[in-house]
Amino acid sequence: MSCDAKNIPRAKIRRLVSLLKGKKYIVYTKPYQVNMVGVRNKGTNPTKFDDKMYVFWKNDKNIWKGREYAMTTDPSTIYLKDPMNKVATPVLPNGQYVDAWKLGKHRGQYTALVQRKSFCVYRDYNRNAWIDFNVEDKTCGKFGINIHRAKPNGADDGKGNTDNIELYSAGCQVLQNYYCFTDELIPMLEKQQQLYGNDDFTYTLIDKWLTNQFMWKYSIYAASVATALGFIGYGWWLIYKKAK
Repeated sequence: MSCDAKNIPRAKIRRLVSLLKGKKYIVYTKPYQVNMVGVRNKGTNPTKFDDKMYVFWKNDKNIWKGREYAMTTDPSTIYLKDPMNKVATPVLPNGQYVDAWKLGKHRGQYTALVQRKSFCVYRDYNRNAWIDFNVEDKTCGKFGINIHRAKPNGADDGKGNTDNIELYSAGCQVLQNYYCFTDELIPMLEKQQQLYGNDDFTYTLIDKWLTNQFMWKYSIYAASVATALGFIGYGWWLIYKKAK
């Protein structure tokens, strides 16, 4: 069995590169040096692998290549309700995490990307089935937020895909397909390590869900301000009319 991921068109890779550069993020351009970009879906669902990971690199002819993988960037409902850390479940914020992971063993079991640097996370404190958090409230440290896979081998559909997140994410970044992770992503990272002697890997998360929340709150705020200004303007008009 092999990975059934999609190739990323070069036009889309160029858009991703422009997006990263627009945010002043690092873009790796040496041959076979990997860029990993997770995109959290606008309508995030803590039971499904509804997010994307875009992995792209330049080959030895200076041509962009890339693959698109299904993943989750969210903790599952199980851990939202019953956190492994009894304080609250972590949610990785959007941003670029430079050299924050290295190749190691996820829970001592198989090769994955394990957290090597401290960084800050949101916490979901209310223990219901949906993700919500205060963007002003972060905790920082090494929480074992790894980049790994879900179920092994053929998983639920015989093609390596896991149907539901369930026990496979307590805040980690998790690929849905076993073969894509084991037979594609890990060998790419090992190749980079062999070429450049560097055990540090960077991951970038683009959070469309959070952007959507900000836009929604901004729209409500703007509408409230516009309504208030309208009432003020109407009041001044009435005063002006009476004065005449």
